[in-house]
Amino acid sequence: MTKIHLETFGQGKPIVLVHGWAMHTGIWREFAKQLALNYQVTCIDLPGHGRSEKIEPFTLERISAELVNVVPEQSCCWLGWSLGATIVLDIAARYPERVSSLVLLAGNPAFTVGATGRSPETQTPWPGMDIRLLDDFAEHLHKNCQATLLRFLSLQVNGMPDPKALLKALKTAVFECAAPDQVTLQGGLNILKQADMRPVLSGLTLPVSVILGGLDTLVPVAVGQRMQQLLPTLELDIIDRAGHVPFLSHSRETVAIISRFMEEQCS
Repeated sequence: MTKIHLETFGQGKPIVLVHGWAMHTGIWREFAKQLALNYQVTCIDLPGHGRSEKIEPFTLERISAELVNVVPEQSCCWLGWSLGATIVLDIAARYPERVSSLVLLAGNPAFTVGATGRSPETQTPWPGMDIRLLDDFAEHLHKNCQATLLRFLSLQVNGMPDPKALLKALKTAVFECAAPDQVTLQGGLNILKQADMRPVLSGLTLPVSVILGGLDTLVPVAVGQRMQQLLPTLELDIIDRAGHVPFLSHSRETVAIISRFMEEQCS
């Protein structure tokens, strides 16, 4: 059985936080403690990240199975940030009995720009990240892993009012643990490049909250309207001055949105 690291705070309705590519639970800690004033908040290190053992292959099917296996057997809210949003959508598809609601934070069901699908809503180019940039990250991982991660972090604070302070906070949190190995990092990039969770999103019948940053350079804010076309019942909130890490830059606003959603939709 794979060892998966958890950190749990607070009491109340359960919320599970799933982090993004190359990160770990440390990125959530201060935000999780704010959220835990009213809820039971569990932060999970993805396999091969932080203090969790790695898995091979690093695929959505394996990741979802490992996370569901380690969380108590109850239906709860799953909150996924960036890559984590893709993962919690996959968990909702594979283990619907374990998911009461979803919060997609700076996430995109089809992460790369131009992805198209079969339904009318997905025939026009989809807003997303340039796949060439992800390919560039993949290539540079083999040359200098730490430099590549630092470059990725800097992208997450582009356009923010105080990017240096935010980048410093990101670095401090992320480098608390050793970086994932190249196989795990490459597996995460492959998921971002290849996974298309739009059919899953469009078929959901549970409450869904989408929170986007108006200045996000990785997940274009335009994707929010497209996601609403796929699932008209979802709640969309845009934090105008936030980038890709609203839980760090705008933690109060993010907590308020999640709290409102939990009370209104998940009572």
